[in-house]
Amino acid sequence: MFVRAGPRKGFAANFMSLICCDEVAADYYAMSDQDDIWHADKLERAVRWLKTVPQDVPALYCTRTELVDESGNGLGYSPLFTRPPSFGNALVQNVAGGNTMVFNNAARDLLRTAGANVKVVAHDWWVYIVVSACGGKVFYDPAPSLLYRQHSENLIGANAGMRARLHRINKLFQGHLKLWTDQHIVAMQPVLSSLSAESLSIFNRFTAARQRSLIPRVLGIWRSGIYRQTRLGNLGLLVAAIFNRI
Repeated sequence: MFVRAGPRKGFAANFMSLICCDEVAADYYAMSDQDDIWHADKLERAVRWLKTVPQDVPALYCTRTELVDESGNGLGYSPLFTRPPSFGNALVQNVAGGNTMVFNNAARDLLRTAGANVKVVAHDWWVYIVVSACGGKVFYDPAPSLLYRQHSENLIGANAGMRARLHRINKLFQGHLKLWTDQHIVAMQPVLSSLSAESLSIFNRFTAARQRSLIPRVLGIWRSGIYRQTRLGNLGLLVAAIFNRI
């Protein structure tokens, strides 16, 4: 164990600096902060699955979370995602909470290729994008692996409930999704040569469609292969495409 000073540029930069740190070396990697209370079998479950994937294939394990208040009282669960994780999903939605993630060295090597100084909205979303884009395996376990403590100072909450949905809609129309997508497209440049053929096709169709006028843009984005986890979420993508907010 060691303590390392971070770059002081926000939580995403702090986690990315550790992921890319030369002093950190292991077979598998996990992330946590002061609001996470791991289940006793979290790592066992993660490693059991990760060992089913060849070591040279990037692999990412993630789960649902159980929500608790500051006193440890149950508040429910994070959303249950039922569609398969993939690059087409990762481009427009993150289903992999950083506090639930465990990934292998092949995944870490990809992240180090992109570098610690990538400008992305969240480190966990970025991990999901890169691993899914580059032919990696992503497993979403619907069984929670930790308690996630909710309080007024959480930088990012549980992403559940009507309030969270309204917050996401508001951000969409303010142009946040478009800004985040721009950031991800720029950040992906160092790893484009590692994309699978399928991911590269989705990436090229999606990025080209974003630059078009209304009808070609909407049709192009709709046919590009991107998707969110729910019908309402996909309706939101359609609206975002119409108003050029993606």
